[in-house]
Amino acid sequence: MTDPAPFPPNPPLTPDAPLRTPSNLRLRMIASVGMIAVASVALWLGDIAFWLLTVVVALFMMAEWADLQKVPPKTKRLAQFALSVPLATMAPAWLVIEPHDFFTLGLIAGAAFFVVIVTRLPQLALGVVYCGLPVLSLVFLRRHDDGLLHAFWAMALVWATDIGAFFAGRSIGGPKLAPRLSPNKTWAGLGGGVIAAGLLGLILWTEAGLPAALALMSPFLAVLAQAGDLYESWLKRQAGVKDSGNILPGHGGVLDRLDGLVPVAPVAAFVVATTLVFP
Repeated sequence: MTDPAPFPPNPPLTPDAPLRTPSNLRLRMIASVGMIAVASVALWLGDIAFWLLTVVVALFMMAEWADLQKVPPKTKRLAQFALSVPLATMAPAWLVIEPHDFFTLGLIAGAAFFVVIVTRLPQLALGVVYCGLPVLSLVFLRRHDDGLLHAFWAMALVWATDIGAFFAGRSIGGPKLAPRLSPNKTWAGLGGGVIAAGLLGLILWTEAGLPAALALMSPFLAVLAQAGDLYESWLKRQAGVKDSGNILPGHGGVLDRLDGLVPVAPVAAFVVATTLVFP
């Protein structure tokens, strides 16, 4: 009788091997569903509910950005205070004077200038723009005609990109997209995200009346979302951390969750504004 074949050796562990365990994946999926549900309800309610959610999210993002820059708590609070000024002007018209987007955009630039003058930290000041501009873009999208559809499109295409990239990357695998920045991202995942975003744009065009120009932009914005993800991975590597924070179960920080929406929202708002002016 021969000895049974030895068990194969365990596969080598990678830095993010714990993220692929069944329990962690389950936690990530539950947290993702919860976050999407909260964002969807606030988006549907609009007005002060959506504005409050975006303000809270932006302030958390600013705090995590400051932590990546390794600044003391006092400096972090200064950056959050500077950002809160333009955020306040984005409130619904019944709370403040009718908001003017170009004025708020100027306030974001002014807040960044204030931070860099006081702290002498240009990278910290960049965080004011990084956290403030997407919020302004989303508030703009929600406030205008067909705002519910337009804002949902901008947010949902990022969700679709993440979901498509996740499942395509896990099922197909293949060459890595940027192994030095994010060892798990693959070209197959990028393709899956682009296809998922394109399908979402097609569905919203045929079923909800999304303008064709926005539907056609969806795959390109999916690439931009992936670029935002890689940029945030680069920021974390520069800071020597695995996650931007630990507030979201299974996901890390708010920046980790919204890295794709940060570049997508301003471009989506610009495209929508263009279609409003030149329908």
